[in-house]
Amino acid sequence: MLEIKKVLMENLLFLANNNSIKIIGIAGGTGSGKTYLANILIKKFGYNNIDKIEVDAYYKDLSHLSMEQRIQNNFDHPESFDFESLIKDLNYLKNGKNINIPVYDYTKHIRTKNIRKIDSKIKIVILEGIFALHRKEILKLLSYKVFLDIPENICLDRRIDRDIKKRDRTHDDIIEQYKKTVKPMYNKFIKPTKKNSDIIIKNINKADSGYIKLMGEINNLIN
Repeated sequence: MLEIKKVLMENLLFLANNNSIKIIGIAGGTGSGKTYLANILIKKFGYNNIDKIEVDAYYKDLSHLSMEQRIQNNFDHPESFDFESLIKDLNYLKNGKNINIPVYDYTKHIRTKNIRKIDSKIKIVILEGIFALHRKEILKLLSYKVFLDIPENICLDRRIDRDIKKRDRTHDDIIEQYKKTVKPMYNKFIKPTKKNSDIIIKNINKADSGYIKLMGEINNLIN
């Protein structure tokens, strides 16, 4: 009888884990196209099947600092992120609980009072950000780990365009920050996470083998 109960419990645990939400991590350097790729996947497979979480949403709140102090922060260092809250929320999702993720204001470097709900009943959540593959606690929760290996000049051009249009930055300020913190932090912390990936994408299009593989795997997860 005890042996039967043990087998039943193992089967239930297997079914629970097998049916739980799938999380796909997408990492890469600044401007590599992480958000762009996530949006492509959501549009292709449907909002009812896929949602996304930006690692950037878990930047630590700097509202206790003056604006002058905030802009001196190294936003490309792991210490700038509240990984504990992110890991806790991802575990909640895997255990069938809805979560409310922060909404970050990049111009003021603070968390807003707004939140965004992620429904645990959705099939796939994409975790995208420079440190999506950085922490081992996160890696254990991912069904697939994707790294965007895009040429530096393309990434920098995209960063400049984005930050001028969306984050109220100047060209000179962007270049200074890139040389001072962005590139050194990429080489030290982000590029090494490429080894944690099981899918590498060098070009976000239908001719790229990594892109084709990712599309196929997601299709299998949904269907």
